[in-house]
Amino acid sequence: MALVAHYDMELHQMDVKTAFLNGDLDEEIYMKQPVGFIESGKEHLVCRLNKSIYGLKQASRQWYLKFDAVVTSSGFVENLVDECVYMKISGRNFIFLVLYVDDILLASTDKGLLQQTKHFLSENFDMKDLGDASYVLGIEITRDRSKHLLGLSQQAYISKVLKRFEMHTCSPGAAPMSKGDKLNKNQCPKNELEKEDMKTKPYSRLVGSLMYAQVCTRPDLAYAVGMLARFQSNPGHEHWIAGKKVLRYLQKSKGYSLVY
Repeated sequence: MALVAHYDMELHQMDVKTAFLNGDLDEEIYMKQPVGFIESGKEHLVCRLNKSIYGLKQASRQWYLKFDAVVTSSGFVENLVDECVYMKISGRNFIFLVLYVDDILLASTDKGLLQQTKHFLSENFDMKDLGDASYVLGIEITRDRSKHLLGLSQQAYISKVLKRFEMHTCSPGAAPMSKGDKLNKNQCPKNELEKEDMKTKPYSRLVGSLMYAQVCTRPDLAYAVGMLARFQSNPGHEHWIAGKKVLRYLQKSKGYSLVY
């Protein structure tokens, strides 16, 4: 929060075209000849790969190693906790680089440093410059530069979750969990009929969907999601109802933003 309060951060996105084709291979790997390339009399031959391609089990790993080697050679330092976050300091300015497979988010305090980094990445990879970041991994980014505010919202994602669980037309709820709500093991299924009934309820999917929103932009869901997650191995009807209550709260609050 302090960074945004003191700096007018520039947030930009870039996309790596055919990212996995950049990886270098450490092993000898062979593949069958592609359909349409087989010459008569050479059907028994195979192809030896010189570079990584899509479909290899090590393709994503080799791409990451190649990207890491390139950006660290430019002065970026990898975060010790999250290996896909890099930082580079230049004088009084700095830039963060966040990698998610082939999507790159750049956050910098200096436009010159930002453009320099973009140019460096484009020299090493086939890149697409997406300009100002507005939507990343289901998270909408809004800016109010006059007030130095940055907002993160998952309204579109939450709307998809509500539709996925057929709650997009439900009545809104006031809170994800009320004072009198109690969840415990005694509410787990007690007979085969109850167990069979709960097999039709996508409880784990619901908890997972709520958890992604809670981790990214909705800390107000933390307690409710933590309670629901305790019963994923054997959820009961009351647990399912409690999960739908959280969805009703999201129906009311899906426009909320996490503001810095």
